[in-house]
Amino acid sequence: MPTGPALLTDRYELTMVAAALADGTADRDCVFEVFARRLPHGRRYGVVAGTGRLLEALPHFRFGDDELAALRDQGLDDARLLDWLADFRFGGDVCGYAEGELFFPGSPVLTVRAPFAEGVLLETLVLSVLNHDSAIASAAARMVAAACERPCIEMGSRRTHEQAAVAAARAAHLVGFVSTSNLEAGRRYGVPTTGTSAHAFTLLHDDEKAAFAAQVDALGVGTTLLVDTYDVVQGIRNAVEVAGPQLGAIRLDSGDLPTLATAARRQLDELGATSTRVIVTSDLDEFAISGLMAAPVDGYGVGTSLVTGSGAPTAGMVYKLVERDGVPVAKRSEGKNSVGGRKTALRRHDSDGTATAEVVSSGPVEPREGDRPLVLDLVRAGEVVAPASPPEALAAAAAHHRRVREALPAEAWALSRGEPVLETVTA
Repeated sequence: MPTGPALLTDRYELTMVAAALADGTADRDCVFEVFARRLPHGRRYGVVAGTGRLLEALPHFRFGDDELAALRDQGLDDARLLDWLADFRFGGDVCGYAEGELFFPGSPVLTVRAPFAEGVLLETLVLSVLNHDSAIASAAARMVAAACERPCIEMGSRRTHEQAAVAAARAAHLVGFVSTSNLEAGRRYGVPTTGTSAHAFTLLHDDEKAAFAAQVDALGVGTTLLVDTYDVVQGIRNAVEVAGPQLGAIRLDSGDLPTLATAARRQLDELGATSTRVIVTSDLDEFAISGLMAAPVDGYGVGTSLVTGSGAPTAGMVYKLVERDGVPVAKRSEGKNSVGGRKTALRRHDSDGTATAEVVSSGPVEPREGDRPLVLDLVRAGEVVAPASPPEALAAAAAHHRRVREALPAEAWALSRGEPVLETVTA
């Protein structure tokens, strides 16, 4: 296993570096830009996530003896390339949108300025982090909006790659999920963790009441009891009998959730458990959460749909060379064109503070009242501008996201398919 992220890349990054070293173009001053040509079909906005993880990884993107040996084993034995990689340390500049910021088609989410060889080497790492995390955060933000202040819990670790599960928990917390089931996300990023028991624990015991009693003895009456292993009505009755009317919550994980939640609330109230919350799980997504708004539900646990981006598992971002030695360059391929030149961007707002447009330009833009610059310095000469611990970086990103969401127009929260809520204007 590699000790760092250097081998989490594509071979063609290295073959390009080898060729550029051979023909003398490796040191050309270049600007690479990360952007999405479009949002996933019908989405109104995207959320930038993963920037903090990328900045964590960048200082460790080095080629030590183990990495170089692995390259030789794979047939990459160009001596000039291997010598260059042995001394590699990214020394360029990176600027971009703050983590937690919203993005739209054409938004210059991240810009890398460096000699060609240094800049191109980062492409795969940058895209793998930003595309995954931004896809999860964008889906999770829709779920948080659909929940309308009711808490959402991330619980998708068993539905994705083990490291993707940690990143997904981080991205979900960034946009408002209150906790995760993933312990590594708690250790690494300070995301609150939560969890009680599965159906297996009930089935382990001779009867449901014995399972509930064991859980309450271990976790206290404030725990959440899973009441649908056998019969929900009897399960609720057993839960309250064991834990008393101060039982923290019950969880429903199957069946017609709106109907079951309504009946469960009525039964709990009749049993005197008026403060016991009703938590629902079972393949929820933003549409299912929205469909439960009229039901007496107090919280949602979301797994598969969250960690797979709710139908959009990538943010569709690309990493393109837009400037070489100060000269704009652009790709002209049909359907995959790019716009040359280093970009800047700002968010335009009306007099009420509501966002009205995303302004992107290769030149200076005359600012108007209410305009907010979006591009920040992140790395200068290879050094992170404002280093922070992983939990601190996540907390700052979450706070920024809360602020920028408040400026979106009301139509941003519609779950129906539509165009991006802000038009990208090229100045």
